[in-house]
Amino acid sequence: MRQTTQDFIPLGRQVLDIEKAAIEGLYQFLDSSFNRACQLIFDCSGRVIVIGMGKSGHIGGKIAATLASTGTPAFFVHPGEASHGDLGMITANDVVLAISNSGETAEVLNILPVIKRLGVGLVGMTGNPQSTLAQHADVHVNIAVEQEACPLGLAPTASTTATLVMGDAIAVALLNARGFTADDFALSHPGGSLGKRLLLRLQDIMHTGDRIPLVSEQAIISEALLEMSRKGLGMTAIVDQQQRLLGIFTDGDLRRILDSRIDIHQTAIADVMTRQCITAPADMLAAQALKIMQDRKISGLIVVSEEGLPTGALNMHDLLKAGVI
Repeated sequence: MRQTTQDFIPLGRQVLDIEKAAIEGLYQFLDSSFNRACQLIFDCSGRVIVIGMGKSGHIGGKIAATLASTGTPAFFVHPGEASHGDLGMITANDVVLAISNSGETAEVLNILPVIKRLGVGLVGMTGNPQSTLAQHADVHVNIAVEQEACPLGLAPTASTTATLVMGDAIAVALLNARGFTADDFALSHPGGSLGKRLLLRLQDIMHTGDRIPLVSEQAIISEALLEMSRKGLGMTAIVDQQQRLLGIFTDGDLRRILDSRIDIHQTAIADVMTRQCITAPADMLAAQALKIMQDRKISGLIVVSEEGLPTGALNMHDLLKAGVI
């Protein structure tokens, strides 16, 4: 039997429209309750324990991960497992963020008496302010949506999107309140390309000591070219008698002087070098150095000390090898 080709785009667009409207509807819930929920978590001396069942649980896991990576210690506890021992993870210094769109999820409600007995702060995130969870929470954050994107109105779709967005709003509001910085973020993201972009500094990857291409201002161009060939960075630094950086000479400079028919065996490198070249300190982030090189359309950098002494050198290949690019 020949299958009929379906056009899935219209329904896909309808889903996006419904979920977009669900997000826009959250603005009305950024009110005093949202503020009190953030303050309760901000004042918490323990951890944020996120609980939720089913799809709310999946979203809760992501919210917990976002909180933890942005300066608010948090982890997810499955409400079913909580009733069988995992409640021992919750201490009196913690705050519980309980998620249930209906506010009547049995597995969540079953552990509320224990949470109350511990005196733990409870933030309820539901789509029903009149629900049991909302009524028992110290603070209720409303995540109600007008409709689900599922045509049957059954599968959690727009509601889970709204929950996720509200969780992000809480996490980012707390991040800002804590003065959380990129350096703080890097400490919890040391792995992968993100960690390298946030943690790696020039001092970690630059060529140092005898591997720095370096010639004196009295050197002739041919001597500078030999130094460039030996060090293999496509450039050399030019220094004065006190070893302070005067300028740089690169492969690009070489192409330009060859067009001018300059005698490389007679002309001093100081006559053709680029003065006031772009430099960087050793503690600069490698990702920041990459942006400078891309913006200025240069392929190498000389790293200098506060006294203007070359302490390192690197090129795009070094950034590539380090995984910054």
